[in-house]
Amino acid sequence: MSARILRNRLAQPNILVVPGGGSPLELRLIEMQGFEAGYVSGYATAASRYAEPDIGLIAYADVEDAVLSMRRVTSIPLIVDCDTGYGDVANVVRTVRGMELLGVAAIQIEDQAWPKKCGHMDNKIVEPRDIAIRKVKAAVQARENSDTLIVARTDARGPMGMSEALDRCQAFKEAGADVLFVDGPQSTEELELIGRTLTGPLIANMSETGLTPLHSAAELEQMGYAIALFPSSTVRLTIGVLGAFLKDLQAKGDSRDWVKQMASLEQTNALLGLSDIRAFEQQLLGSAMLANRHS
Repeated sequence: MSARILRNRLAQPNILVVPGGGSPLELRLIEMQGFEAGYVSGYATAASRYAEPDIGLIAYADVEDAVLSMRRVTSIPLIVDCDTGYGDVANVVRTVRGMELLGVAAIQIEDQAWPKKCGHMDNKIVEPRDIAIRKVKAAVQARENSDTLIVARTDARGPMGMSEALDRCQAFKEAGADVLFVDGPQSTEELELIGRTLTGPLIANMSETGLTPLHSAAELEQMGYAIALFPSSTVRLTIGVLGAFLKDLQAKGDSRDWVKQMASLEQTNALLGLSDIRAFEQQLLGSAMLANRHS
């Protein structure tokens, strides 16, 4: 169902803003703020779950576990960063079918060689074009739900240039990819070139302080993009704000200056679903009492 929702949403002309995260708490917050979809970021998953960098240290099982925990507390469509598919064709097939079993809406496969890196790091290596195309074809053919979206990402801009990145995306589209994603464009002019050249839907990655200049969703829509992706903003805010709080707490031994920036205990419990749990408990208690009266 979530795949159909996302597919229909991408058929609309207005751009979709999609924040990302790597933990159930982040994705639940994204849903509660009214976003129509969430992004399960490999970078954010490595950082928030394991405090590790995005350099190929997590594998399929880690992402599967992350998505399962997120799916338990969210219902919005999830776009899942599945890195390279974690191997060749057989691994890609397993990845796609495993993600479908978890109810994800879109599965992202990229063309880096393993161990992959964050798309905004230096010295990336991409696989030969024919191998990358073969893996996209495998992902498309592996899906059992025709609504599941296959997102084909290329990281060729850095090591091979924009022309190769565009050519790869054209080939990915011909191989059946639903959504195209050129990561790491290095100027507004390159963003505009991608929007003019490729047939959408297209993703623009707004990775703050990375290689690509930041633009608003409205500006990206004018360039031809369907998704404005903010994949790891939540992790960066956590590191920045939490780091500043802990530094202040260590210096003063007093948290009162920060209370206004915190969620209250009541707000925190509401986010974590405490009221739903209590309502369920009360329902069970009421059923038990009724059964006792009739026994």
